[in-house]
Amino acid sequence: MERIYIGMGSNLAEPAEQLRSAVQALAQLPDTQLAGVSAFYQSDSLLPGQPRYTNAVAALDTCLAPLDLLDALQAIETGQGRERLERWGPRTLDLDILLFGDRLIDEPRLKVPHYHIQARAFVLYPLAELAPADLRLADGRLLKDLLAACPFVGLERLPSN
Repeated sequence: MERIYIGMGSNLAEPAEQLRSAVQALAQLPDTQLAGVSAFYQSDSLLPGQPRYTNAVAALDTCLAPLDLLDALQAIETGQGRERLERWGPRTLDLDILLFGDRLIDEPRLKVPHYHIQARAFVLYPLAELAPADLRLADGRLLKDLLAACPFVGLERLPSN
């Protein structure tokens, strides 16, 4: 089994409930165990004029291959009403593979570590709740260095989910 970190986000249709439903769906994936879920955070959208996002990170231990996991995540998104109308548009649910064990993945459909992870406080701070303090990404970067370069700005940690 490999430790996988999944970024979760929603800004439509009761976002916190969307994330809770996604966590339940992740726990049901075959050959996979849910190892943990961060607190929920709210943040502004990357694009102006959209509702605020609710974000979290889930840790999974899985035997699934990366693209099989990606397919399963996209099926969960679709099952929760995700429509892919515009890049970075509003969504009921977004599930992203952030880290996949110690693998570097560069496929047309999947880049791991997730691109722009270093610039997204709404990913880094929930990830830090679950990952070891000395986590080194597969590309050599240290999570603590990414956190130091990405201030906790525009984030609001929500009460226990």
